[in-house]
Amino acid sequence: MGKGFSVLFASLATTIVLLQSSPIQGGGVVGVNYGAVANNLPPPAQVAKFLSESTKVKRVRLFDANSEILQAFAHTGIAVTVSVPNDQIPHLKQLDFAEEWLRSNVQPYIPATNIIRILVGNEVISTANKLLIASLVPAMQTLHAALVSASLETTIKVSTPHSLGILSNSSPPSSGKFRQGYDIHVLKPLLSFLKATSSPFLINPYPFFGCSVDTLDYALFRPNPGFVDENTKLVYTNMLDGQLDAVYSAIKLLGFTDIDIVIAETGWPSKGDSSQVGADIQSAAQYNGKLLQHVSSGYGTPLMPNRTLETYVFALFNENLKAGPTCERNFGLFQPDMTPVYDIGILKPSPTVAAASRNNHISCLLVITVGLILTYVHV
Repeated sequence: MGKGFSVLFASLATTIVLLQSSPIQGGGVVGVNYGAVANNLPPPAQVAKFLSESTKVKRVRLFDANSEILQAFAHTGIAVTVSVPNDQIPHLKQLDFAEEWLRSNVQPYIPATNIIRILVGNEVISTANKLLIASLVPAMQTLHAALVSASLETTIKVSTPHSLGILSNSSPPSSGKFRQGYDIHVLKPLLSFLKATSSPFLINPYPFFGCSVDTLDYALFRPNPGFVDENTKLVYTNMLDGQLDAVYSAIKLLGFTDIDIVIAETGWPSKGDSSQVGADIQSAAQYNGKLLQHVSSGYGTPLMPNRTLETYVFALFNENLKAGPTCERNFGLFQPDMTPVYDIGILKPSPTVAAASRNNHISCLLVITVGLILTYVHV
């Protein structure tokens, strides 16, 4: 009888754990890019309140250091990344400029606002601007020195995001390598800086821009035949993993294997021009929904297994003043009135829904308990 009850209670304990361990989709690794190229967005205070109280978003990336937005995120606990615009990079090489930038754009808002990272520019190498590219690593080094002077280097890290255009080869993923010239003269010193400061390498992968009619299922995490890397024999079932592992291979080729990779931007538009494949609400919901499940799962990628990937979805809102094709104005998860364009599970349940969910768990537990007891009695 003792052994029987032990089995029974062990089964009950397992059941309780399973019922209580339903993961929050996205978890702490999921963030959003908060762009503001629009004339119809809600005030930052309203946005910060909405994100902290009504969503599961734990991280926000800004494309500048907007004072109103930084004030709005005070005491929310949300981790905020700020950015230095590209045109300020050459000036940032001067220590007095870097220290003044910190005094004006960061120090007034901490610790109330949880600023965790400063990005120097955005996709600088892809601009092909020789002055910006040559200034990038020295500017990052100087900004870090300013952080050291302010005793902030352990809480605020410095990095810079890249487009996939920094790669000269990405297929198969194991053969990924950086563009010649930039690899040794820019990216190797950059990686040395990131390693020395325990900062991540940031990349902006967009399967939307890399797919065709034939590879749409592969890009959208849908069932597909998969792709076998001929060198490693590893199987890839989605395009994002292939893109990330190509970046990992390029980093490894330069002798670095212990630098974290962060997805600074990725997303899918809910509307586009007729010539663009998969630019619709259903595809956007599928990509971003599966993306959040994937990066939070702990599976990692074939070359980077068993890890979660800090990821920032582009973008928080549809931005009606962005230039370019229709898709550029339709990457948002939310409309300007903060209603979702589509549901990917990042909204917190309302109190009523949450209560119903708890009641369902309790009901399930009671049913399973009764079943186990009847089974035990019968035996």
